[in-house]
Amino acid sequence: MSVNTVQSPPGQAIRPFRVDVPEEALIDLRRRITETRWPEKETVTDDSQGVRLEMIQELARYWATKYDWRGCEARLNALPQFVTEIDGLDIHFVHVRSHHEDALPLIVTHGWPGSIIEQSKIIEPLTNPTAHGASESDAFHLVIPSLPGHGFSGKPTTTGWDPIRIARAWVVLMKRLGYTRFVAQGGDWGNAVTEQMALQAPPGLLGIHTNMPATIPEDVAKALQYGDPPPSGFSADEQRAWDQLDFFYKHGVGYAGEMGNRPQTLYAIADSPVGLAAWMLDHDAASYQLIARVFEGQTEGLSRDDVLDNATLYWLTNTAVSSARLYWESKLAFFAPKHVLIPTAVSVFPDEIYAAPRSWAEKAYHNLIYFNKVDRGGHFAAWEQPELFTTEMRAAFRSLR
Repeated sequence: MSVNTVQSPPGQAIRPFRVDVPEEALIDLRRRITETRWPEKETVTDDSQGVRLEMIQELARYWATKYDWRGCEARLNALPQFVTEIDGLDIHFVHVRSHHEDALPLIVTHGWPGSIIEQSKIIEPLTNPTAHGASESDAFHLVIPSLPGHGFSGKPTTTGWDPIRIARAWVVLMKRLGYTRFVAQGGDWGNAVTEQMALQAPPGLLGIHTNMPATIPEDVAKALQYGDPPPSGFSADEQRAWDQLDFFYKHGVGYAGEMGNRPQTLYAIADSPVGLAAWMLDHDAASYQLIARVFEGQTEGLSRDDVLDNATLYWLTNTAVSSARLYWESKLAFFAPKHVLIPTAVSVFPDEIYAAPRSWAEKAYHNLIYFNKVDRGGHFAAWEQPELFTTEMRAAFRSLR
Protein backbone atom coordinates (compact mmCIF):
# COMPACT_ATOMS: atom_id res chain seq x y z
CA MET A 1 0.00 0.00 0.00
CA SER A 2 1.35 3.43 -0.88
CA VAL A 3 0.77 6.87 0.61
CA ASN A 4 1.75 10.30 -0.73
CA THR A 5 1.68 13.54 1.28
CA VAL A 6 0.01 16.80 0.23
CA GLN A 7 0.49 20.21 1.83
CA SER A 8 -1.66 20.80 4.93
CA PRO A 9 -1.15 22.56 8.26
CA PRO A 10 1.50 20.92 10.46
CA GLY A 11 0.13 17.81 12.13
CA GLN A 12 -2.98 17.86 9.96
CA ALA A 13 -1.68 16.55 6.63
CA ILE A 14 -4.26 14.76 4.50
CA ARG A 15 -2.38 12.30 2.31
CA PRO A 16 -3.79 10.61 -0.80
CA PHE A 17 -3.80 6.83 -0.51
CA ARG A 18 -3.67 4.00 -3.04
CA VAL A 19 -3.90 0.27 -2.52
CA ASP A 20 -1.01 -1.62 -4.13
CA VAL A 21 -0.72 -5.17 -2.86
CA PRO A 22 2.48 -6.98 -3.91
CA GLU A 23 1.85 -10.03 -6.07
CA GLU A 24 3.92 -12.06 -3.61
CA ALA A 25 1.28 -11.49 -0.94
CA LEU A 26 -1.43 -12.92 -3.20
CA ILE A 27 0.69 -15.93 -4.10
CA ASP A 28 1.29 -16.57 -0.41
CA LEU A 29 -2.44 -16.25 0.31
CA ARG A 30 -3.34 -18.87 -2.30
CA ARG A 31 -0.60 -21.18 -1.04
CA ARG A 32 -1.84 -20.96 2.52
CA ILE A 33 -5.42 -21.68 1.43
CA THR A 34 -4.47 -24.77 -0.56
CA GLU A 35 -2.29 -26.07 2.29
CA THR A 36 -5.05 -25.80 4.90
CA ARG A 37 -5.12 -28.76 7.27
CA TRP A 38 -8.79 -29.68 7.53
CA PRO A 39 -10.52 -31.18 10.55
CA GLU A 40 -13.11 -33.92 10.26
CA LYS A 41 -16.68 -33.15 9.25
CA GLU A 42 -19.11 -31.89 11.89
CA THR A 43 -21.10 -34.61 13.64
CA VAL A 44 -24.49 -32.94 13.08
CA THR A 45 -26.57 -32.17 10.00
CA ASP A 46 -27.10 -28.49 10.73
CA ASP A 47 -25.09 -25.39 11.69
CA SER A 48 -25.24 -25.94 15.44
CA GLN A 49 -21.51 -26.75 15.68
CA GLY A 50 -20.46 -23.76 13.59
CA VAL A 51 -19.32 -23.21 10.02
CA ARG A 52 -19.86 -26.46 8.14
CA LEU A 53 -16.91 -28.23 6.53
CA GLU A 54 -18.49 -28.56 3.08
CA MET A 55 -19.30 -24.86 2.95
CA ILE A 56 -15.86 -23.59 4.03
CA GLN A 57 -14.11 -26.02 1.68
CA GLU A 58 -16.13 -24.66 -1.23
CA LEU A 59 -15.21 -21.13 -0.17
CA ALA A 60 -11.54 -22.12 0.01
CA ARG A 61 -11.66 -23.77 -3.42
CA TYR A 62 -13.12 -20.64 -5.00
CA TRP A 63 -10.75 -18.34 -3.07
CA ALA A 64 -7.65 -20.25 -4.20
CA THR A 65 -8.61 -20.86 -7.84
CA LYS A 66 -11.10 -18.25 -9.10
CA TYR A 67 -11.17 -15.20 -6.86
CA ASP A 68 -9.27 -12.11 -8.13
CA TRP A 69 -8.26 -9.48 -5.55
CA ARG A 70 -7.14 -7.09 -8.28
CA GLY A 71 -10.76 -6.34 -9.17
CA CYS A 72 -11.44 -5.18 -5.62
CA GLU A 73 -8.18 -3.25 -5.56
CA ALA A 74 -9.15 -1.40 -8.76
CA ARG A 75 -12.58 -0.51 -7.36
CA LEU A 76 -10.99 0.83 -4.17
CA ASN A 77 -8.46 2.86 -6.13
CA ALA A 78 -11.27 4.38 -8.19
CA LEU A 79 -12.43 6.04 -4.96
CA PRO A 80 -10.78 9.13 -3.42
CA GLN A 81 -8.90 7.62 -0.45
CA PHE A 82 -6.85 9.46 2.12
CA VAL A 83 -4.93 9.06 5.38
CA THR A 84 -4.59 11.67 8.11
CA GLU A 85 -3.11 11.50 11.61
CA ILE A 86 -5.54 12.09 14.47
CA ASP A 87 -4.57 11.73 18.12
CA GLY A 88 -1.31 10.06 17.13
CA LEU A 89 -2.86 7.45 14.83
CA ASP A 90 -3.19 7.29 11.05
CA ILE A 91 -6.84 7.18 10.03
CA HIS A 92 -7.72 5.96 6.54
CA PHE A 93 -10.90 7.18 4.92
CA VAL A 94 -12.83 7.47 1.68
CA HIS A 95 -14.07 10.99 0.93
CA VAL A 96 -16.46 11.45 -1.98
CA ARG A 97 -17.94 14.91 -2.49
CA SER A 98 -21.18 15.21 -4.41
CA HIS A 99 -21.22 17.57 -7.38
CA HIS A 100 -24.34 19.04 -5.76
CA GLU A 101 -22.84 21.78 -3.59
CA ASP A 102 -25.73 21.82 -1.10
CA ALA A 103 -25.23 18.12 -0.30
CA LEU A 104 -25.40 17.11 3.36
CA PRO A 105 -22.07 15.83 4.77
CA LEU A 106 -22.43 12.31 6.20
CA ILE A 107 -19.85 10.18 8.02
CA VAL A 108 -20.61 6.44 7.87
CA THR A 109 -18.85 3.97 10.18
CA HIS A 110 -18.54 0.22 9.60
CA GLY A 111 -18.37 -2.50 12.25
CA TRP A 112 -16.78 -5.94 12.70
CA PRO A 113 -16.27 -8.02 10.63
CA GLY A 114 -16.91 -5.19 8.18
CA SER A 115 -14.79 -2.61 6.41
CA ILE A 116 -15.13 0.26 3.97
CA ILE A 117 -16.01 -2.42 1.40
CA GLU A 118 -19.29 -2.82 3.29
CA GLN A 119 -20.32 0.73 2.30
CA SER A 120 -18.91 0.76 -1.23
CA LYS A 121 -22.25 0.10 -2.95
CA ILE A 122 -24.00 3.12 -1.40
CA ILE A 123 -21.42 5.73 -2.42
CA GLU A 124 -22.62 6.45 -5.94
CA PRO A 125 -26.40 6.63 -5.22
CA LEU A 126 -25.92 8.80 -2.13
CA THR A 127 -23.49 11.25 -3.74
CA ASN A 128 -25.13 11.30 -7.18
CA PRO A 129 -28.87 10.91 -6.48
CA THR A 130 -30.13 12.40 -9.74
CA ALA A 131 -28.50 9.52 -11.64
CA HIS A 132 -30.37 7.06 -9.43
CA GLY A 133 -33.94 8.30 -9.57
CA ALA A 134 -33.78 10.73 -6.65
CA SER A 135 -33.66 14.49 -6.23
CA GLU A 136 -30.68 16.83 -6.03
CA SER A 137 -31.92 17.68 -2.53
CA ASP A 138 -31.14 14.09 -1.46
CA ALA A 139 -27.40 14.41 -2.12
CA PHE A 140 -24.71 13.64 0.47
CA HIS A 141 -20.99 14.31 0.73
CA LEU A 142 -19.67 10.99 2.06
CA VAL A 143 -16.85 10.29 4.52
CA ILE A 144 -16.22 6.60 5.23
CA PRO A 145 -13.33 5.97 7.65
CA SER A 146 -11.67 2.68 8.56
CA LEU A 147 -11.86 2.05 12.29
CA PRO A 148 -8.52 2.02 14.15
CA GLY A 149 -6.93 -1.41 13.80
CA HIS A 150 -9.10 -2.17 10.79
CA GLY A 151 -8.36 -2.02 7.07
CA PHE A 152 -5.82 0.61 6.12
CA SER A 153 -6.02 2.66 9.33
CA GLY A 154 -3.18 2.49 11.81
CA LYS A 155 -3.03 -0.18 14.49
CA PRO A 156 -2.96 1.28 18.01
CA THR A 157 0.20 0.37 19.94
CA THR A 158 -1.24 1.52 23.29
CA THR A 159 -4.59 1.04 24.97
CA GLY A 160 -7.43 3.52 24.92
CA TRP A 161 -8.91 3.42 21.42
CA ASP A 162 -12.49 2.66 22.46
CA PRO A 163 -15.69 3.95 20.78
CA ILE A 164 -15.60 7.13 22.87
CA ARG A 165 -12.12 8.06 21.64
CA ILE A 166 -12.95 7.05 18.08
CA ALA A 167 -16.04 9.29 18.21
CA ARG A 168 -13.85 12.26 19.18
CA ALA A 169 -11.49 11.43 16.32
CA TRP A 170 -14.35 11.36 13.83
CA VAL A 171 -15.43 14.85 14.91
CA VAL A 172 -11.86 16.05 14.36
CA LEU A 173 -11.88 14.41 10.94
CA MET A 174 -15.08 16.15 9.85
CA LYS A 175 -13.77 19.51 11.04
CA ARG A 176 -10.45 18.92 9.28
CA LEU A 177 -12.37 18.30 6.06
CA GLY A 178 -14.10 21.64 6.50
CA TYR A 179 -17.56 20.42 7.46
CA THR A 180 -19.33 22.61 10.04
CA ARG A 181 -22.71 20.86 9.70
CA PHE A 182 -22.95 17.09 9.28
CA VAL A 183 -24.80 13.91 10.20
CA ALA A 184 -23.48 10.47 11.20
CA GLN A 185 -24.51 6.87 10.58
CA GLY A 186 -23.45 3.44 11.78
CA GLY A 187 -24.30 -0.14 12.61
CA ASP A 188 -22.51 -2.66 14.84
CA TRP A 189 -19.39 -0.86 16.19
CA GLY A 190 -20.37 1.93 13.83
CA ASN A 191 -23.49 2.42 15.92
CA ALA A 192 -21.46 2.46 19.13
CA VAL A 193 -19.17 5.16 17.71
CA THR A 194 -22.06 7.14 16.22
CA GLU A 195 -24.00 7.11 19.49
CA GLN A 196 -20.93 8.35 21.34
CA MET A 197 -20.64 11.20 18.84
CA ALA A 198 -24.26 12.05 19.64
CA LEU A 199 -23.61 11.96 23.40
CA GLN A 200 -20.60 14.25 22.98
CA ALA A 201 -22.92 16.56 21.00
CA PRO A 202 -20.23 18.48 19.12
CA PRO A 203 -21.32 21.72 17.45
CA GLY A 204 -22.44 20.93 13.93
CA LEU A 205 -23.64 17.35 14.46
CA LEU A 206 -27.26 17.64 13.36
CA GLY A 207 -28.40 14.07 13.99
CA ILE A 208 -27.60 10.40 13.63
CA HIS A 209 -28.97 7.28 11.97
CA THR A 210 -28.51 3.68 13.08
CA ASN A 211 -29.37 0.35 11.53
CA MET A 212 -28.41 -1.52 14.72
CA PRO A 213 -29.86 0.53 17.57
CA ALA A 214 -29.03 -0.01 21.24
CA THR A 215 -32.47 -0.22 22.82
CA ILE A 216 -32.79 -3.22 25.14
CA PRO A 217 -34.67 -2.22 28.34
CA GLU A 218 -32.95 -3.00 31.64
CA ASP A 219 -35.49 -5.61 32.76
CA VAL A 220 -35.21 -7.41 29.44
CA ALA A 221 -31.40 -7.34 29.57
CA LYS A 222 -31.39 -8.80 33.09
CA ALA A 223 -33.79 -11.58 32.15
CA LEU A 224 -31.65 -12.50 29.15
CA GLN A 225 -28.46 -12.41 31.24
CA TYR A 226 -29.78 -14.74 33.93
CA GLY A 227 -31.85 -17.02 31.71
CA ASP A 228 -35.13 -15.87 33.24
CA PRO A 229 -38.47 -15.85 31.40
CA PRO A 230 -39.30 -12.72 29.41
CA PRO A 231 -41.26 -9.92 31.10
CA SER A 232 -45.00 -10.20 30.63
CA GLY A 233 -47.08 -8.13 28.25
CA PHE A 234 -44.82 -8.16 25.21
CA SER A 235 -46.17 -6.99 21.87
CA ALA A 236 -45.53 -9.17 18.81
CA ASP A 237 -42.48 -7.06 17.85
CA GLU A 238 -41.10 -7.17 21.39
CA GLN A 239 -41.55 -10.95 21.54
CA ARG A 240 -39.72 -11.39 18.23
CA ALA A 241 -36.86 -9.20 19.48
CA TRP A 242 -36.72 -11.27 22.67
CA ASP A 243 -36.60 -14.54 20.70
CA GLN A 244 -33.78 -13.22 18.48
CA LEU A 245 -31.77 -11.97 21.45
CA ASP A 246 -32.35 -15.15 23.45
CA PHE A 247 -30.94 -17.19 20.56
CA PHE A 248 -28.01 -14.82 20.09
CA TYR A 249 -26.96 -14.82 23.74
CA LYS A 250 -27.24 -18.61 23.96
CA HIS A 251 -25.72 -19.56 20.61
CA GLY A 252 -24.19 -16.58 18.82
CA VAL A 253 -22.13 -14.34 21.07
CA GLY A 254 -19.12 -16.62 21.65
CA TYR A 255 -16.86 -14.76 19.21
CA ALA A 256 -17.44 -11.48 21.06
CA GLY A 257 -16.65 -13.09 24.40
CA GLU A 258 -13.28 -14.35 23.19
CA MET A 259 -12.33 -11.06 21.52
CA GLY A 260 -13.57 -9.07 24.50
CA ASN A 261 -11.46 -11.07 26.94
CA ARG A 262 -8.43 -12.52 25.12
CA PRO A 263 -8.01 -10.99 21.66
CA GLN A 264 -4.25 -11.53 21.57
CA THR A 265 -4.80 -15.29 21.81
CA LEU A 266 -6.27 -15.37 18.29
CA TYR A 267 -2.92 -16.04 16.60
CA ALA A 268 -4.45 -18.82 14.50
CA ILE A 269 -6.68 -16.47 12.50
CA ALA A 270 -3.67 -14.26 11.74
CA ASP A 271 -1.86 -17.33 10.38
CA SER A 272 -4.61 -19.14 8.46
CA PRO A 273 -6.76 -17.36 5.86
CA VAL A 274 -9.36 -20.14 5.99
CA GLY A 275 -9.45 -19.89 9.77
CA LEU A 276 -9.89 -16.13 9.50
CA ALA A 277 -12.72 -16.47 6.97
CA ALA A 278 -14.56 -19.03 9.11
CA TRP A 279 -14.21 -16.80 12.20
CA MET A 280 -15.61 -13.83 10.29
CA LEU A 281 -18.48 -15.73 8.66
CA ASP A 282 -19.75 -17.09 11.96
CA HIS A 283 -20.69 -13.59 13.19
CA ASP A 284 -24.46 -14.03 13.26
CA ALA A 285 -26.75 -16.84 12.18
CA ALA A 286 -28.72 -15.01 9.49
CA SER A 287 -25.63 -13.59 7.77
CA TYR A 288 -23.85 -16.94 7.90
CA GLN A 289 -26.86 -18.71 6.39
CA LEU A 290 -27.04 -16.12 3.60
CA ILE A 291 -23.34 -16.56 2.82
CA ALA A 292 -23.68 -20.35 2.94
CA ARG A 293 -26.45 -20.14 0.34
CA VAL A 294 -24.19 -18.00 -1.84
CA PHE A 295 -21.49 -20.67 -1.82
CA GLU A 296 -24.15 -23.27 -2.62
CA GLY A 297 -24.76 -21.35 -5.84
CA GLN A 298 -27.83 -19.32 -4.91
CA THR A 299 -28.23 -15.62 -5.73
CA GLU A 300 -28.42 -13.35 -2.70
CA GLY A 301 -27.70 -9.74 -1.78
CA LEU A 302 -24.01 -10.62 -1.48
CA SER A 303 -21.88 -12.47 -4.02
CA ARG A 304 -18.96 -14.84 -3.49
CA ASP A 305 -16.61 -12.05 -4.51
CA ASP A 306 -18.25 -9.61 -2.06
CA VAL A 307 -17.58 -12.00 0.81
CA LEU A 308 -14.00 -12.69 -0.25
CA ASP A 309 -13.19 -9.03 -0.97
CA ASN A 310 -13.82 -8.33 2.71
CA ALA A 311 -12.02 -11.43 4.03
CA THR A 312 -9.05 -10.76 1.76
CA LEU A 313 -8.83 -7.16 2.97
CA TYR A 314 -8.58 -8.40 6.57
CA TRP A 315 -5.94 -10.94 5.51
CA LEU A 316 -3.76 -8.62 3.46
CA THR A 317 -3.76 -5.90 6.13
CA ASN A 318 -3.11 -8.46 8.90
CA THR A 319 -5.88 -6.92 11.02
CA ALA A 320 -7.46 -10.08 12.44
CA VAL A 321 -6.10 -9.43 15.93
CA SER A 322 -5.86 -5.63 15.87
CA SER A 323 -9.55 -5.38 14.89
CA ALA A 324 -10.52 -7.84 17.61
CA ARG A 325 -9.00 -5.58 20.27
CA LEU A 326 -11.88 -3.11 19.92
CA TYR A 327 -14.02 -5.65 21.78
CA TRP A 328 -11.44 -5.63 24.61
CA GLU A 329 -11.17 -1.84 24.61
CA SER A 330 -14.87 -1.07 24.82
CA LYS A 331 -16.46 -1.06 28.27
CA LEU A 332 -19.87 0.01 26.95
CA ALA A 333 -22.93 -2.18 27.37
CA PHE A 334 -23.40 -2.87 23.68
CA PHE A 335 -27.19 -3.04 23.41
CA ALA A 336 -28.10 -0.90 26.43
CA PRO A 337 -29.81 2.45 25.72
CA LYS A 338 -27.42 5.41 25.93
CA HIS A 339 -30.30 7.95 26.06
CA VAL A 340 -29.24 9.98 23.05
CA LEU A 341 -30.83 13.45 23.04
CA ILE A 342 -30.06 14.75 19.55
CA PRO A 343 -32.28 13.87 16.55
CA THR A 344 -32.03 10.15 15.81
CA ALA A 345 -33.31 8.01 12.94
CA VAL A 346 -33.66 4.22 13.13
CA SER A 347 -34.05 1.70 10.31
CA VAL A 348 -34.89 -1.85 11.37
CA PHE A 349 -33.74 -4.68 9.11
CA PRO A 350 -35.55 -7.94 9.93
CA ASP A 351 -32.52 -10.25 9.88
CA GLU A 352 -30.34 -8.08 12.13
CA ILE A 353 -29.16 -9.71 15.36
CA TYR A 354 -32.39 -8.34 16.75
CA ALA A 355 -35.09 -6.23 15.14
CA ALA A 356 -35.56 -3.36 17.58
CA PRO A 357 -39.24 -2.63 18.36
CA ARG A 358 -40.41 0.95 18.05
CA SER A 359 -41.51 0.89 21.71
CA TRP A 360 -37.92 0.23 22.81
CA ALA A 361 -36.45 2.76 20.37
CA GLU A 362 -38.71 5.54 21.62
CA LYS A 363 -37.37 5.06 25.15
CA ALA A 364 -33.72 4.85 24.07
CA TYR A 365 -33.71 7.86 21.75
CA HIS A 366 -35.41 10.90 23.23
CA ASN A 367 -35.69 12.73 19.90
CA LEU A 368 -36.67 9.94 17.50
CA ILE A 369 -37.32 11.73 14.22
CA TYR A 370 -37.62 8.67 11.99
CA PHE A 371 -38.38 4.97 12.52
CA ASN A 372 -39.01 2.43 9.79
CA LYS A 373 -39.15 -1.35 9.54
CA VAL A 374 -38.03 -2.60 6.15
CA ASP A 375 -38.97 -5.94 4.65
CA ARG A 376 -35.56 -7.49 3.99
CA GLY A 377 -31.90 -7.27 4.92
CA GLY A 378 -29.70 -8.13 7.85
CA HIS A 379 -26.56 -7.15 9.72
CA PHE A 380 -24.62 -5.92 6.68
CA ALA A 381 -27.51 -3.81 5.43
CA ALA A 382 -25.63 -1.31 3.23
CA TRP A 383 -23.66 -4.13 1.60
CA GLU A 384 -26.51 -6.61 1.18
CA GLN A 385 -29.38 -4.21 0.36
CA PRO A 386 -27.75 -1.01 -0.97
CA GLU A 387 -30.82 0.35 -2.76
CA LEU A 388 -33.02 -0.10 0.29
CA PHE A 389 -30.33 1.30 2.58
CA THR A 390 -29.89 4.34 0.33
CA THR A 391 -33.63 5.00 0.39
CA GLU A 392 -33.55 4.84 4.19
CA MET A 393 -30.68 7.35 4.39
CA ARG A 394 -32.51 9.84 2.23
CA ALA A 395 -35.71 9.55 4.24
CA ALA A 396 -33.99 9.50 7.62
CA PHE A 397 -32.14 12.79 7.22
CA ARG A 398 -34.57 14.70 5.02
CA SER A 399 -35.96 16.77 7.91
CA LEU A 400 -32.46 17.85 8.99
CA ARG A 401 -31.36 19.47 5.74
